[in-house]
Amino acid sequence: MKDMKFETKVIHVGGEPDPTTGAIMPPIYQTSTYVQSSPGEHKGYEYTRSHNPTRTRLQECLASLENAQHCLVTSSGLSASTLIMHMLPKGSRIICGDDVYGGTYRLFSKVFPEIHEFKFVDTTNLKLLEKEMKEFRPALVWLETPTNPLLKISDIVAISDLAKKAGALTVVDNTFMSPYFQNPLDLGADMVLHSMTKFINGHSDVVGGAIMLNSQELLDKLFFYQNAIGPSQSPFDSWLVLRGVKTLAVRMKTHEANAIKIANFLEKHPKVDRVAYPGLKSHPQHELARTQMKGFGGMITFFVKGGITESRKFLENVKLFALAESLGGVESLVDHPAIMTHASIPQTVREGLGIFDNLIRLSVGIEDCDDLIRDLENAFKYV
Repeated sequence: MKDMKFETKVIHVGGEPDPTTGAIMPPIYQTSTYVQSSPGEHKGYEYTRSHNPTRTRLQECLASLENAQHCLVTSSGLSASTLIMHMLPKGSRIICGDDVYGGTYRLFSKVFPEIHEFKFVDTTNLKLLEKEMKEFRPALVWLETPTNPLLKISDIVAISDLAKKAGALTVVDNTFMSPYFQNPLDLGADMVLHSMTKFINGHSDVVGGAIMLNSQELLDKLFFYQNAIGPSQSPFDSWLVLRGVKTLAVRMKTHEANAIKIANFLEKHPKVDRVAYPGLKSHPQHELARTQMKGFGGMITFFVKGGITESRKFLENVKLFALAESLGGVESLVDHPAIMTHASIPQTVREGLGIFDNLIRLSVGIEDCDDLIRDLENAFKYV
């Protein structure tokens, strides 16, 4: 079927019934190796580190969701980032957004500087970015949009155009929006990265990463390093993600509907200093978000009035919002980035970006929204 809608793709692309038995849910190929009829003669599969039928189905599904020709899935989001870094020639220069996931910052500031050169730039400032690109001459520009945790929005079309003129690749970490709300390849990016751990799987029971792209040349380079280094997604985890992604569309609709209500509740709350959510008109890049996103997602950042004492009191008294790292599951989570997900970023750098001790990040789940708001209201009573 051509021109399938998103809600149909998540269920049917890669989810075709098993051709051997007719099973409506294709079986998991929990195998490490495959029999060959003669040396080098096989049915497309030799060893599961390289290829696996269950992983193939997942890659086909995810590629279709990002309107991509190709997809590679990996054992974690950071392993996907690592493959991209290995793919670049030694000594490459990379411009990275200044507000990114703490694991990405750690990877780029502690692990790969021995191989590449990095510069962290506010990618929401196009004039500054253009100046840095001319002076720094990067091979790759790395974007998170919305960013983690400040939810800043970068102009994917404009930045991809600047990068192409400079001969650089553009990678967009699309984890926060999922393919349901944003498709960076359609906006000019060269590669899209996801932590499948988050919204794509959506059930807090899998760790995984994905890279979607259209270039066969880049795919071949990435696959070489994936096969050589070995961070491939396991068959069982691939099967779990195939199961989880079937509900991605309905989940994202509810994540967003709940988040909009909660963001409005927080913005009016007397114990909240400020709320960052792209769906609010108060967000400085609300209009840009409307142009490049189909919705505003389920992530909210807010600043409680006070400091670490008030934050701790609030976080210790939520009940439905589980105090835990990660995001994007069906259950609501609350996170303190300065101590938890972004602790690897030095305090001076964090605070320079605006990640203070009173910053709290919500991953809004799909529970009844009234219950979630009551939970937040109750926790504020202790602040």
